[in-house]
Amino acid sequence: MTGMSQPAVLENFIGGRWTPSSASQHLDVTNPAKGVVIAKTPMSTAGDVDAAVKAAARAFPGWSETPPVVRARAMFTFRQKLEDHLEELARLVTTEHGKTLDEARGSVRRGIECVEVACGAPSLLMGYGLENISTNVDCTVMRQAVGVCAAIAPFNFPAMVPLWFLPFAVVCGNTFVLKPSEQVPLSQQRMFQLLQECDLPPGVVNLVHGGKDVVEAICDHPGIRAVSFVGSTPIARLVYQRATHTGKRVQALGGAKNFIVVMPDADLDRAIPIITESFYGCAGERCLAGSILVPVGPSHKDVRDRMVAAAESLVVGDGLEPGVDMGPVISARHREKVLGYVERGVSEGAKLAVDGRARKLPQDGYFVGPSVFDQVTPSMAIAQDEIFGPVATVAPAKDLDDALKMMYAHPNANATSIFTSSGKAAREFAHRATASMVGVNIGVAAPMAYFPFGGARDSFFGDLKVHGRDAFEFYTDKKVTISRWS
Repeated sequence: MTGMSQPAVLENFIGGRWTPSSASQHLDVTNPAKGVVIAKTPMSTAGDVDAAVKAAARAFPGWSETPPVVRARAMFTFRQKLEDHLEELARLVTTEHGKTLDEARGSVRRGIECVEVACGAPSLLMGYGLENISTNVDCTVMRQAVGVCAAIAPFNFPAMVPLWFLPFAVVCGNTFVLKPSEQVPLSQQRMFQLLQECDLPPGVVNLVHGGKDVVEAICDHPGIRAVSFVGSTPIARLVYQRATHTGKRVQALGGAKNFIVVMPDADLDRAIPIITESFYGCAGERCLAGSILVPVGPSHKDVRDRMVAAAESLVVGDGLEPGVDMGPVISARHREKVLGYVERGVSEGAKLAVDGRARKLPQDGYFVGPSVFDQVTPSMAIAQDEIFGPVATVAPAKDLDDALKMMYAHPNANATSIFTSSGKAAREFAHRATASMVGVNIGVAAPMAYFPFGGARDSFFGDLKVHGRDAFEFYTDKKVTISRWS
């Protein structure tokens, strides 16, 4: 009789070596489509964080003095390794997170694009200057690395989100500590194995697994100069407050409640498939997912009926299987949270047009059927809270002004979209929307890696957004030198 192999206990990557954590507790990493444990994440301690920061601090002087073109070459190598292992990484993402394989491939591709933009560092790190600001006096501005930087990643995009930060920080001359989500660490573990092959000096990149204790240690550690975070609004606010209190620069991306407005002149044959993917892609577990569908005026009935038909047609199952449109949610606990919102919406008086609870679903894993609520009002919890699951809420509006008023009343302002054939309506919507990322006839307003990514109001805490030119601003200080030579 052969025994079953035990799930591997993951290790931290510190100072160029895989190192056992000092953790006394571990968290099961589960394949959410099967409900089986596939690895164990160590709940590392502040001591593990300190070891990683010290390794990063030792590496910083030499790495920051390395010519930018040489740092960029390391990222070119990393980019190619990610490209070569794209399919492997995508399958890891689907296995640990549950999203479909096509969704996972797209997310890895987005991450690779961030590395590509970071490779432009020799140009994007350039300073500027002016001679003769006064007689025989010249002034120059140079960008310099800030020091040890850290990122705290969420569970919903295991491979992509760390690449919003790591390549930009490293190519700017900083050293780096990453805390993956304890629920989905495998794809990030694999990426660090690839980074080992990129000729980076020991300590330039470090990885520390864990949960709350690691987050707090990152916020508090005096050796860390900059922190990036992605997660819910309450935790983003706490991270921003705690880390800035200790003198760090911080970019903290929080939650969302994204409004998708459909005008009466929208081409619904083209719009509804896009909107459906916006609401149910990645099982609704993304900060750019559609949350509230706002049909304007007479479009309400047609939009609702088409949305109902689209939701009912979705194939739910294991994301590794062909033909599946939507995978499971991340955990049994999160499944119960999403189902709780469905029950709450019913109790609050919203009309449940599609009941995901009635859908026949795979018995194993953490599956939730897609739901659609109609006649949702702004005071309802399903209209206020970020559900982070496959639940669409339809809240009709009289006109565009009425739709914008709904948006203004909500504290979150991450992304929003409008579907219309009117250039006037599109321009007015883009100008007046509170969200920082606006889509016109697209369902997910996700900026490419060379543009800034981030929300507004309670969806973002900080001054500089993610990737694009903002990344080079965030990860460098500007030093001004004024010179007079007689």
